[in-house]
Amino acid sequence: MSLFSKKAVVLLLAAVATLGALNAQAAKATAPTKEAAATQKVSMLGGKFTFTLPKGFVANPLPTSPTGASGTMYANETTKTVIIAAENSLPEGTQVKDNDGAFLDGTAADFDAAQRKALPDYNKLSEKSLTLKTTGLGVRQVDSTATQGGGMTLNTTLMAASGGRMTVIQVISRPGDMAAHETLIKQIVSGK
Repeated sequence: MSLFSKKAVVLLLAAVATLGALNAQAAKATAPTKEAAATQKVSMLGGKFTFTLPKGFVANPLPTSPTGASGTMYANETTKTVIIAAENSLPEGTQVKDNDGAFLDGTAADFDAAQRKALPDYNKLSEKSLTLKTTGLGVRQVDSTATQGGGMTLNTTLMAASGGRMTVIQVISRPGDMAAHETLIKQIVSGK
């Protein structure tokens, strides 16, 4: 595993942790608005990773972290689903290809190790290697469960990088909503 992969994942995971509370209970704090009635287009990595969220999600920009990461938390009060989409620069001017398998594999392994250390009941359910059909961007998907915010959560983390940037998209749902969670993940990775 390369050193730049470890640095990248540590920086972005720290940024995601500082950007917002990673638990489905955060959806309760979001008041519904007119914005929740409409679908929202999300664009990351200079338009290489785009998707449309279904109706019901409210966007809340998160403050920029000390490492320069920026992001948005999307919460759906009805489904108690939270999506955190964060992006940051890779360290020391590191540049990666749009589908850099070695970088993505190292990043996914580092993410898994960090989650095991941070969450005592973290349980990795699966890991997938995907390529977005629309742009050829490589993505690693890690599905897991863990107790966060006082309750068990179902989590999918999507990691991708291009050039000097990396993105992490974390989808957090209630474990009883597995079918809806999987449908949302398919919508995100299909770019629709």
